[in-house]
Amino acid sequence: MTNANTADINSAGLEKSPTGINGLDEITDGGLPKGRPTLIAGGAGSGKTLISMQFLAQGALKYDEPGVFVAFEESAEDLTKNFASLGIDLADLTARKKILIDYIYIDSSEIEETGEYDLEGLFIRLGSAIDSIGAKRVVLDTIEVLFAGFKNYAILRSELRRLFRWLKSKGVTAIVTGERGDNTLTRFGLEEYVADCVILVDNRMEQQIATRRLRIVKYRGSKHGTNEYPFLIEEDGISVLPITSLGLEHTASTERMSSGIERLDNMLGGKGYFCGSSILISGTAGAGKTSLAAHFVDAACRRHERCLYFAFEESPSQIGRNMGSIGIDFNSCINAGLLQIHASRPMANGLEMHLLEMRKIIDKFQPKVVIIDTISNLTNVGTETDVKFMLTRLIDYLKSRGITALSTSLMDSEEDGQSGQGISSLMDTWIRLRMFEEGDERNRGLSVVKSRGMAHSNQIREYLITDEGIKLTDVYLGQTGGLLMGSSRTVVEAREKAEALAQKQETELKKRDLEKRLRSLDEQIAALRSEFETEEMELKKLVGEEELKRKAIDKSQTDMARLRKADGPSKES
Repeated sequence: MTNANTADINSAGLEKSPTGINGLDEITDGGLPKGRPTLIAGGAGSGKTLISMQFLAQGALKYDEPGVFVAFEESAEDLTKNFASLGIDLADLTARKKILIDYIYIDSSEIEETGEYDLEGLFIRLGSAIDSIGAKRVVLDTIEVLFAGFKNYAILRSELRRLFRWLKSKGVTAIVTGERGDNTLTRFGLEEYVADCVILVDNRMEQQIATRRLRIVKYRGSKHGTNEYPFLIEEDGISVLPITSLGLEHTASTERMSSGIERLDNMLGGKGYFCGSSILISGTAGAGKTSLAAHFVDAACRRHERCLYFAFEESPSQIGRNMGSIGIDFNSCINAGLLQIHASRPMANGLEMHLLEMRKIIDKFQPKVVIIDTISNLTNVGTETDVKFMLTRLIDYLKSRGITALSTSLMDSEEDGQSGQGISSLMDTWIRLRMFEEGDERNRGLSVVKSRGMAHSNQIREYLITDEGIKLTDVYLGQTGGLLMGSSRTVVEAREKAEALAQKQETELKKRDLEKRLRSLDEQIAALRSEFETEEMELKKLVGEEELKRKAIDKSQTDMARLRKADGPSKES
């Protein structure tokens, strides 16, 4: 019974008109309320008109729903030119009767408020426009101009209610745009109450960086996202990033991919990183973070996998030159279409704009591997907490797409046990690079702090950055148990090798002396054995002769006894 009631409720849910705007349909759970008015409120330059026009254009192109755009501020010619730069061909849509633009010029200086004021003339004109093309969508931009010069708010409020009721009675999905008020969403403070859906947009400045944001203030009869969402105005229109939709529903892969360094792969269970995982390489300046990331890119390109490199410190040309010094040719990867490097200063955009731009590039290039070098620089445009939230959303997005992400992070000091942005807990694999100073010399060490889901080494490895790339060497402990690197290691190794050689030579001498003594003993034993055998033979000979003599005597006695028995008494006696 409960299931049947639930099905009836779902089937009778609010019908939606999809906007066709990237991300907006997601946070509105399908689009704007069909057959009802929606208010879009915001200040100058916030993007109200663009959202409205894109709603009409997408409706005409994707959903076969013609639309009417009533403009009170810009002429049809101006609108056509303005939106052509954003990929919306209003001239073509108008010619095909997919969109009708009606410009109503109102000059507040020519308006005299006398008697009652009503919108009957607008209703007639708008109704005629709707009927002429069979419009399903309507935009009124902007509502304040329609009432310019009138001070009787009681009449204005009455007419506003009447306007929204009239739009709903026509069954059209309508957007009404309005300017922000001082203490209200709109100047008259009534539209937000009579509209079924209210969307607030703004263009704010934070730390001298402009960021556009959108928020669903209310949406009658429908669930919707309630957070603020960044949106970007680009050459192909508006894109909204629905950050709250990202979660922990991605599938974990068991496939592995090489880090590009064989001995590092051995430290990671012998197979390298998990595909689709997140990797953090942290270290102080000059530790080799970018070089390690470059090996990963090179290995992926050798497997003919696409790589996307986001750089926040160096230009693509500088990165290519630097990596060429360690034997990695980024230019050939770029020319083969396997690698794209996008470099920008963190201060160029806010964090949310960086996130939105990165997502757009990722969607377009479809990479298998993404490098972010370095995430530490993003703290220049936001707090560490803001950076963590932004990177969390980016990592979740990449994991949902099965993309392996490697990020580098600058550590302020060797004593800093955590990465600067505190995101190490979000990462599947954390590799820490360290600098060891001894005897006026700096040497590099690498360790795997963690790597989820695989056996991994807990040892520190010394590594060298050579013209043939990164070379890892076995850890070397001196006689005192301390870790030795660089020239100190070379000196101690040489001394220990010399001591080992001397010990070996002394052992060889002792071995030869013992062998000589053993040979002498063997010779003595052989002589004694020969003498023993001789004496043994003499003994056997003597025993044999004695035995023959005894046998001869016994025989002679026997013979004599027999003879005597023959000389017994005669018959006469």
